[in-house]
Amino acid sequence: MLVVRRRGNLDAELEALIGDPWVLQTVRVENHYARNDEDHVLVGTTKTRGTVVRLDRRFVEAELKIVTGLVEPHFMAGYSGGRKVIAPGLAHAETITTFHSARFMADPKAANCNFDGNPLHEEQLEIVRMLGGALALNVVIDDERRPSFVNFGEIVASHLAAVEFTRSYSEVPVRRRFHTVVTSAAGYPLDATYYQTVKGMVAPIDILAPGGRLIIASECAEGLGSQDFVEAQRQLIERGPDRFLQSILLKFHAAIDEWETQMQLRPMAKGTIQLYSTGLNKEQRTLTGVEPIDSIASAVLASAAMNGDKALAVIPEGPYVVPFYQPG
Repeated sequence: MLVVRRRGNLDAELEALIGDPWVLQTVRVENHYARNDEDHVLVGTTKTRGTVVRLDRRFVEAELKIVTGLVEPHFMAGYSGGRKVIAPGLAHAETITTFHSARFMADPKAANCNFDGNPLHEEQLEIVRMLGGALALNVVIDDERRPSFVNFGEIVASHLAAVEFTRSYSEVPVRRRFHTVVTSAAGYPLDATYYQTVKGMVAPIDILAPGGRLIIASECAEGLGSQDFVEAQRQLIERGPDRFLQSILLKFHAAIDEWETQMQLRPMAKGTIQLYSTGLNKEQRTLTGVEPIDSIASAVLASAAMNGDKALAVIPEGPYVVPFYQPG
């Protein structure tokens, strides 16, 4: 978060030299810590779902509110960026764990590329209204991580414009479902942890035939992820998918990062997930809850032989490209 303030009491000679006193500014860069109670202020409670909204005090009290964000498919909120930079981006842990709780995540409309009826998106828009609005600088990048679209304006309208630009590149209609789907976590840095790898598993499930095999490649050089996520994965292994889901559905507040484990349940319910990774040790592979493989080629051949279907779907860019089944 950037806090930009004008430097006061400029020396008269210096001011005459530079002409415009706004040229010289002080820029302070500060981090947002979601668990620091004193850094947040109560904004209110959402009317639809009763989410207690606590946001970073510095942002709430700022005279000019500008957020910056990358706009790309998001497997819970539809698309990232815009309103999402405020909540959860600058929200207190109480707010984050409320609308990342199982009751939100279990809604089938909390999905990739979808805004219609998406409970996270609707809460985020209400939070923007509670703030009285904001401005946004939105960026879309291409497959080489270069900016391909940049705009600025009122946060909701400008974000929607960026979303509309990227939809034609990110959302791919597919006329059939496949028993074998090969995808990735989109390479570094997104595949640095298994936590982020889950996004690549969720993205293609609409074109995975029931009982099919989803093969994903992800380096996971930094391991599984946070200790909170590791604990959620441990509970998934100990309880099994059904009991794990039932246990978290009873909670109003999610445990930190357990929502990623919950999202993994979606592809697990559709078929078999196989993971090719060079960065996880034996214990970490066990905690993924999916089947580790040593060769993508061998896994593809085995899947084709088992299903009697040689057709194959390949998605090199993982979660950045989301295929949807649309029979022609």
